[in-house]
Amino acid sequence: QVQLVESGGGLVQAGGSLRLSCVVSGRTFSAFTMGWFRQAPGKEREFVTAVRSTDGNTYSTDSVKGRFTISRDKAKNALYLQMNSLKAEDTAAYYCAATARRLIISSLRRSSEYDYWGQGTQVTVSS
Repeated sequence: QVQLVESGGGLVQAGGSLRLSCVVSGRTFSAFTMGWFRQAPGKEREFVTAVRSTDGNTYSTDSVKGRFTISRDKAKNALYLQMNSLKAEDTAAYYCAATARRLIISSLRRSSEYDYWGQGTQVTVSS
């Protein structure tokens, strides 16, 4: 059974930083394409960023480019999301997601392509 457990959310002022963590258990971590999604109240879940298992390349939505960085530590079976220069509009529940399937670039942002999800961690940015 694959499990994803996020941590690191919290309340931060605009312009501040947070680092989210996601620890994966139950299967070989390196085989997964991993991603971060977020969902604000009343809105659909949206893609934030992902790292592909096939080539290690990362992809991000335009609104977080230059501010958010995804990384993975294979020795720790962990995925991270470093979030800098946070804005009020970044407020949301953040979810870690994984799939063992090889995704093409255009599929990375589709939540339906991911098979495993964490429980979410809340990020609140005060303005």
